[in-house]
Amino acid sequence: MAARDFAGRTVDSYVRAFTGGEVAARDIVDGLMDRVARAAPFNPIATLDAEGARAAADALDARYRQGAAFGRLAGVPVSAKDLILTKGLRTAFASRVMKDNIPTVDADAIAQWRAADAILFAKTTTPEFGHKVLTDSPLHGVTRNPWNRDHTSGGSSGGAAVAIALGLGPIAMSTDGAGSGRIPAACCGVYGLKATLGRVPHEVPNDQFGQLT
Repeated sequence: MAARDFAGRTVDSYVRAFTGGEVAARDIVDGLMDRVARAAPFNPIATLDAEGARAAADALDARYRQGAAFGRLAGVPVSAKDLILTKGLRTAFASRVMKDNIPTVDADAIAQWRAADAILFAKTTTPEFGHKVLTDSPLHGVTRNPWNRDHTSGGSSGGAAVAIALGLGPIAMSTDGAGSGRIPAACCGVYGLKATLGRVPHEVPNDQFGQLT
C-alpha cells in the first residue's frame, strides 16, 4: 500500500487502521516523514530518527503477518521532548554542552510507550534545559507558531505542541513544571494535559521547579 498521510486522525484511529490491516505501519511512517519534511520551516524537531522509526514499523509489520497480539498504541507515531531520556536516541536538553548525550536507558514513560508498540520517531524542541516559556535555543534555533510564523509557539514544550498542530503524530510527550506543556498547547491550538503529581515517574535530577514536572 502506498504511503498514507494520517494527519489529524486520533490515536485509536491509527491503532484500528494498523491492527485491522487497513494500512501497514511502514506506510504510516513513510507518510509521516513526508509531513515532517514539510514542517521543517516551523522547526519542531530537535532530533529525527527516521531510520529507527522505519525499523520499528517493519518489526510491527512482521509481527502482524505472524498474527501476533499488539499493545494499545500499536502503529501510533509518537515524539518526545528533548528533556526526556530515550535509549539510543540523543537527548541533548537543547544544550550544546549535552549535544552528544545518548542515554543508555529510557525514561519510564518512554518505556511504557514502547511496550505499548508506539513508534518513537523524534525528539521535539525546547529551550535549553526547558528554562523558559519560549522555545528557542543555541542548539536548535527558534520554533515557530504553526498558524503564524511571526508569533511564538510558547514553551517550554513548543516543539511538541507544534508537532501535533502540524499533524506529526496524534500525541507527543512533554514536561510541565509551571505550564511548559499547557502554555504552548494554548499558543498552538492543541490540547495540553498535565498529569497528577506522582502519576508519571520523574527520573531526571532535581530541577528549578522542585519536582513539579
